Amino acid sequence: MTDPDLTPDLIAAHGLTPDEYARIESILGRAPSFTELGIFSAMWNEHCSYKSSKKWLRTLPTDGPQVICGPGENAGVVDIGAGPDGRKLALVFKMESHNHPSYIEPYQGAATGVGGILRDVFTMGARPVAAMNALSFGAPDHPRTAHLLRGVVEGIGGYGNAFGVPTVGGELRFHSAYDGNCLVNAFAAGLADAEAIFYSAASGVGMPVVYLGARTGRDGVGGATMASAEFDDSIDEKRPTVQVGDPFTEKRLLEACLELMASGAVISIQDMGAAGLTCSAVEMGDKGGLGIRLDLDRVPCREPGMTAYEMMLSESQERMLMVLRPEREAEARAIFEKWDLDFAVVGETIPEDRFVIVHGNETRADVPLSKLSSEAPEYDRPWDEPAAPAPLADVPRVDPVDALRALIGSPSYAHKAWVWEQYDTQVMGDTVRTPGLGAGIVRVHGTDKALAFTADVTPRYVRANPVEGGKQAVAEAFRNLCAVGARPLAATDNLNFGNPEKPEIMGQLVGAIRGIGAACAALDMPIVSGNVSLYNETDGVPILPTPTIGAVGLIEHLDDIIAGPPREGDLLLVVGESVGHLGQSALLAEVFNREDGDAPAVDLDAEARNGAFIRDNRAWIAACTDLSDGGLALAAFELAEAAGMGVTLNDDDLGALFGEDQARYLIATDFDSAEALMIAAGQAGVPIRTAGRFGGADVRLGSAQAPLEELSALYRGVFERLF
Repeated sequence: MTDPDLTPDLIAAHGLTPDEYARIESILGRAPSFTELGIFSAMWNEHCSYKSSKKWLRTLPTDGPQVICGPGENAGVVDIGAGPDGRKLALVFKMESHNHPSYIEPYQGAATGVGGILRDVFTMGARPVAAMNALSFGAPDHPRTAHLLRGVVEGIGGYGNAFGVPTVGGELRFHSAYDGNCLVNAFAAGLADAEAIFYSAASGVGMPVVYLGARTGRDGVGGATMASAEFDDSIDEKRPTVQVGDPFTEKRLLEACLELMASGAVISIQDMGAAGLTCSAVEMGDKGGLGIRLDLDRVPCREPGMTAYEMMLSESQERMLMVLRPEREAEARAIFEKWDLDFAVVGETIPEDRFVIVHGNETRADVPLSKLSSEAPEYDRPWDEPAAPAPLADVPRVDPVDALRALIGSPSYAHKAWVWEQYDTQVMGDTVRTPGLGAGIVRVHGTDKALAFTADVTPRYVRANPVEGGKQAVAEAFRNLCAVGARPLAATDNLNFGNPEKPEIMGQLVGAIRGIGAACAALDMPIVSGNVSLYNETDGVPILPTPTIGAVGLIEHLDDIIAGPPREGDLLLVVGESVGHLGQSALLAEVFNREDGDAPAVDLDAEARNGAFIRDNRAWIAACTDLSDGGLALAAFELAEAAGMGVTLNDDDLGALFGEDQARYLIATDFDSAEALMIAAGQAGVPIRTAGRFGGADVRLGSAQAPLEELSALYRGVFERLF
């Protein structure tokens, strides 16, 4: 097949600017071949190179005594102490986006997002034990919202359930800013022997480069480049760039990889995710300071007549690339044949800094490998400091129970069993706490330890005040872990923003990263992995800035979990200072259709102090949740409704009920334990007050009241009614 002419339009269609194309010609000393153009396009796009965000990502705290591996590998790794045999255990985890594919083809986009993040985890030698997802969709009445929601939820459940990993948590929101660009952020975590973590850096010259897993097809060709572009009215043309997943093949790939890793035959391994064979080979070679030579005639293909360009850019799923000890090739091949998976030696490591691609006995690409990865373009894009929000205008008085009805009748705050009941939350038999109320919890099999997982962000806050909004996303994740008795360990971030070439959008990204960094440092919760998803715009309209924080925590003993429901007659205590902040609140958004005022300030010292108070005094606490969206009223209702009982809150002031001040927790406990907590709080310098009582058949907010049965029917019926 003759290569097409490299016209300006073709170059632009590959996401390369004229300056970047000129740089390619300078590097090569000639015009690139079509295959080389595709390789540079894949490696230099935003999704793979982070060229707009690298400068700022370097400012994030990534170290700590608990960190075994920080950013730069397939996933982050933290120490969680000894396992049942006395060997040190590690938790491997990461969150990544599959936003653009999920908008184009929701089922496969979401399914392959789950598959990709699972591979990131087991590529490191870990067996996946938990999954989460963070989803953002357009307005409930938008024509595409129901279609996207159904497809994405079915795709997540279809892949995760068949693979066999429990989905234990996540978040879901609806806002018109996502009408043309939904967000699908997938999280996975796995357990590994801390002394047997596998990395991607190739080593040794002349080592065989081995292709593993499913065969290569044309699905997903150009997917990474598509993920680094805005949407417009040509969206349907992008459908072929969405991959197709097969969870049963992925399950076999998991078992084959773990078996091969245990054999000692593996030097390095990398999953084929974004940009497929190109990115995996380049990253392995670059991290090891080596070159790679690939012979594409040896690549297992499921479609005839595939070109070098197509093979190098295909994002077909369930594939791995490995550097293998040559004397173990027969053993490795036997393992993969046993699991009915392809195994092919497709190349070798070379000492020169070259990436050489041969197909049909012709050299289709020969480029300096390091120029593709570690020396990819990096931009210090101009950015604008966001304007300070105007002060909050007066909030009209409204009946507090009517306000609560508006919140629980909104799909963003309604009961979401319609979603999580489509996920297998109990597979593997170690799930302690399923989705629905706070952090998910999974037992570390064979031990008394447990792990807690959460994903959090409030995009309205980030748009109003990126620094405080970034802090708050970390702080809320921290609180969700503390609220179940877990010691926060580390976090992964998924930074979803619009077009970074617009200074106002770049300003949001810079501010959010600054806030995230400050909070992670203050709360000893380093960022150990993550993903940046930019260009989330349609026809120039950006999403809300959505820097999702996925966080993990450790519970040393199952008896230390705070997970019980409130009991009849329990007092309701609020830990933390309440001033009634209503700027950018759920109350404003859902009751008054307003998004004004400033985001709530985040006092990181108070967050650390109050979180430690909860963990240190867990023995006195029957039930606990953090206070965030919807404030005290929504949190108290959710706890009471889950326990099937009413609740009485003493105050009827809207700020006291629905204010979203930070560093706060709601506690349910009996009278004697409440006294002990009051004494402990005084000694620790932590604000605490009594705010009401659980029990009865009604929800009472000051003098306003409604039957729990009526409110519960509204709360639990939203998704069935809308979707």
